[in-house]
Amino acid sequence: MNNGINVNSEIGKLKSVLLHRPGAEVENITPDTMKQLLFDDIPYLKIAQKEHDFFAQTLRDNGAETVYIENLATEVFEKSSETKEEFLSHLLHEAGYRPGRTYDGLTEYLTSMPTKDMVEKVYAGVRKNELDIKRTALSDMAGSDAENYFYLNPLPNAYFTRDPQASMGVGMTINKMTFPARQPESLITEYVMANHPRFKDTPIWRDRNHTTRIEGGDELILNKTTVAIGVSERTSSKTIQNLAKELFANPLSTFDTVLAVEIPHNHAMMHLDTVFTMINHDQFTVFPGIMDGAGNINVFILRPGQDGEVEIEHLTDLKAALKKVLNLSELDLIECGAGDPIAAPREQWNDGSNTLAIAPGEIVTYDRNYVTVELLKEHGIKVHEILSSELGRGRGGARCMSQPLWREDL
Repeated sequence: MNNGINVNSEIGKLKSVLLHRPGAEVENITPDTMKQLLFDDIPYLKIAQKEHDFFAQTLRDNGAETVYIENLATEVFEKSSETKEEFLSHLLHEAGYRPGRTYDGLTEYLTSMPTKDMVEKVYAGVRKNELDIKRTALSDMAGSDAENYFYLNPLPNAYFTRDPQASMGVGMTINKMTFPARQPESLITEYVMANHPRFKDTPIWRDRNHTTRIEGGDELILNKTTVAIGVSERTSSKTIQNLAKELFANPLSTFDTVLAVEIPHNHAMMHLDTVFTMINHDQFTVFPGIMDGAGNINVFILRPGQDGEVEIEHLTDLKAALKKVLNLSELDLIECGAGDPIAAPREQWNDGSNTLAIAPGEIVTYDRNYVTVELLKEHGIKVHEILSSELGRGRGGARCMSQPLWREDL
């Protein structure tokens, strides 16, 4: 399989994809921590793993290499103890710890493990009853709440590998994520991208060391020159303008157009790909609830301007904007839940719009959204249905659970 990144569309034949298999972190959610950890329910891990394995096998059966981020991280840290120690120091500092008994105790505990176990523990979280640390100073307790059962919180969202980073052309964004519950995920990406030979010389369009937020669920690659990005709960308009400037100026980038789509800022529609995905050259899924009663939505077309600035054109018609940037005379917007006032919001909540294209006109999606699935088939889409009873409790579907690394060019 080719090394590096090559993602010039949402629909090119999927050849390599980044995943994370749910682990002990899912069982470290409690009713008291669900909101903090961005969950609405607690998945049953045994079934969630079976469902995720079914998803991964579906991708392999259709010609995609499945690459696990936890394995890449293990390979990086096994190769260099210095890199491992630097990562742990960075992780602990971001968790609020400074040198002292707690910091030193956690460092010793994690470095004493086999590297694979250490990586799994970083995802699972470190409970306070796992090691005996006598805290004698406030500095030892930095970042720690006395009522929290964890020294390091679990990362149960990590099976949604779409968000900490985003493959874009031959490069990648490593994302400053919105909520602290997810920010360590992109730190892992940062160390993998910087140190794994598979990604040697891969350009990073934007790193995670920013104050403004962006997440991969808002980043869609429409073609080799055009990116769609959601203005959402998780991605700011300022980030989009700054990323556009970088893409337009960088000679390694082929992108000259950014389509910014403003969606409601709420948990149900946290990312653009929860309400809109590309599934063929001229076909898209869409949740009608993102538009007002007249069918309008704020859409902005960003293109290079003079002196390194960005020119912005404002439209209120999503279909017209897509036709314009993709040079299409017609396109097919397929409504989640067939636009029914009950089925559409129900199936959108269960990720009916969050489809993963594995080839033009061929997608993977949750089986539970049967109204949307039947409509997609009626529109000529080949649908691979995957299991969803436990994975879906995390509020993310097939696209959320996958980060393409390599797609065939169209």
